[in-house]
Amino acid sequence: MTDTPDLRLGVVGLGMRSDLAELAHRPGAGSRIAAVCDPDPTRRAEAPARFGPEVATTSDPGALAAMDLDAVFVLSPDHTHEEVGVALLEAGVPIFLEKPMAITTNGCDRLLTAARKSGARLYVGHNMRHLPVITAMRELIVSGAVGEVKAIWCRHFVGNGGDFYFKDWHADRRNTTGLLLQKGAHDIDVIHWLADGYTRRVTGMGGLVVYGQIDDRRPPSGGLMIEWLDPEHNWPPLRQTGLNPVVDVEDLSMVHMQLDNGVYASYEQCHFTPDYWRNYTVIGTEGRLENFGDGADGSVIKVWNRRGDYRPEPDLTVPVQTPQGTHGGADPLLVAEFLEFVRHGGTTLTSPVAAREAVATGYAATMSLRDGSSPRDIDPVADDLAEYFATGQTESGQVPTALDPPCVLT
Repeated sequence: MTDTPDLRLGVVGLGMRSDLAELAHRPGAGSRIAAVCDPDPTRRAEAPARFGPEVATTSDPGALAAMDLDAVFVLSPDHTHEEVGVALLEAGVPIFLEKPMAITTNGCDRLLTAARKSGARLYVGHNMRHLPVITAMRELIVSGAVGEVKAIWCRHFVGNGGDFYFKDWHADRRNTTGLLLQKGAHDIDVIHWLADGYTRRVTGMGGLVVYGQIDDRRPPSGGLMIEWLDPEHNWPPLRQTGLNPVVDVEDLSMVHMQLDNGVYASYEQCHFTPDYWRNYTVIGTEGRLENFGDGADGSVIKVWNRRGDYRPEPDLTVPVQTPQGTHGGADPLLVAEFLEFVRHGGTTLTSPVAAREAVATGYAATMSLRDGSSPRDIDPVADDLAEYFATGQTESGQVPTALDPPCVLT
């Protein structure tokens, strides 16, 4: 229990990521979900069982702005983030905006501008910045384990891609722009964080090479992607059935990136692999590091610093502890940091500007791959906006003290 009054929180969207709202619902211990918004009456009807009988329900996101809430989680589908987020920010309501921040670069810039004009705090849910294997890689890089970073490669094997991204709204580019942006925003943000820079030129390549061959489609459903996961019967990938009526996003994509600090990077994403994990390789002037496993127990980071032929055993092995909680323990840390940010402000591991840069890279890469892999340049965030968010969303020009490492919600 705590003497501090509970934060009164709202939620837009009771879908797959509404588990984040459940992490924040701790009545008497600092925060509670006071209002929820979802267009589906079935999900609204389930809200009292999840968040208590006093929770308010609505189908109108705009209604939340008048409910005297301390903050709102925006967990609705990607294409709604821009309009819902801008409306809440303009009303002065702090928001947690699930990644990707928006589905276009312009949409992200609208959100940044709205947050600065209103002064309402904007937090973007890039939970991988709290993933232990990622934070451990960053610590190794900062400590000089591989010297000065020159190249980063990421391979993303999306083993459940057919079930998770081709049977609902994700498969329609009007809702996502494409999976290189939607799914890749995580990894692009991590690449930027590990490289300490932002992409300024991209070339993309990819296509709909497997799931476009499947003719079995079904009407749009209000269900959740986890309900369709069937590893036994939906394999190999061409055995998938019940795809979304519109499937026009790529299931195989890749992008080459040139960063503003001279680092070169590449990202590859495949939605029909048998395994589901991410592999990052970071190459510097004094060595190379690579993760094996990205969230499960037994994940390790290996570092090679000596010359030689193929050596499966590295010069340094760093085991990664996996704490309790979803997404390898990252989600509880993410929510704890957001709640602390709502109360006290300050700088955070996540960054609205970095979130925008991840979307901008994914958006430009998608436009490139759909235009014959033509190179695309990416403009940076306006200087005044970048400075505002770098100083913890204050106009003082002084960087606030960084938040202490967030506590783990249990």
